[in-house]
Amino acid sequence: MLKRPFSASGKRSEMSRLVGEDMGIKLELLETITEKFSEALKVGGGGYGNVYRGVFDGQEVAVKKLHPLHGLDDKEFDNEFRNLREIRHPNVVRLLGYCYESRHKFVKHNGDLVRAQEIERALCFEYMQCGSLDKHISDESCDLDWPTCYKIIKGICEGLNHLHTAQERPIYHLDLKPANILLDKDMTAKIGDLGLSKLVASSETHKTEVLKGTQGYMPPEYINDRAVSKIV
Repeated sequence: MLKRPFSASGKRSEMSRLVGEDMGIKLELLETITEKFSEALKVGGGGYGNVYRGVFDGQEVAVKKLHPLHGLDDKEFDNEFRNLREIRHPNVVRLLGYCYESRHKFVKHNGDLVRAQEIERALCFEYMQCGSLDKHISDESCDLDWPTCYKIIKGICEGLNHLHTAQERPIYHLDLKPANILLDKDMTAKIGDLGLSKLVASSETHKTEVLKGTQGYMPPEYINDRAVSKIV
């Protein structure tokens, strides 16, 4: 059974009561806690979507709303949900739930109103108050002392080790970079954004057809041979 979030009093939080056993969250709830995905509550964004801060039942959460499909598949959304849904580790960002809903609305097309289907996809995570690591190590300003740097490095290593060894099938991130390392209020490092990750059987080498990731942060064997495995 999936673990459910509890409040400090030991009772189930309101969030946990509204998240289904399959971790499903209604879009209406996410719209409420983010003020309809207000720009004022936007805390980040990337190629696949934007991230918004929300507060519900006293708990800060981050809502990652993916961009409309426009003919693309749901692979990154599915990967991130499947890879994170059962992971509970202090150095991997915790997934609270997901939303996948379709709506019909009227839009203008060739001067006429037509009814179109719109798919809304979002993932809800614990909120990382100190943002991403890249904002703390820029050339303009690095505000981290050595003990904090060591704590962050150690946390990243322990999170990666958990992804690589604790699951029945190892999870390989493939796009690990400062922007994907998140920091909580205590500057604890947590690995996030597993949308490009791969689940690989420990005894097999997985070959990918399409190279996805950020140049400079992908493993050389992945860049050169499209190979993903425990030992290459």
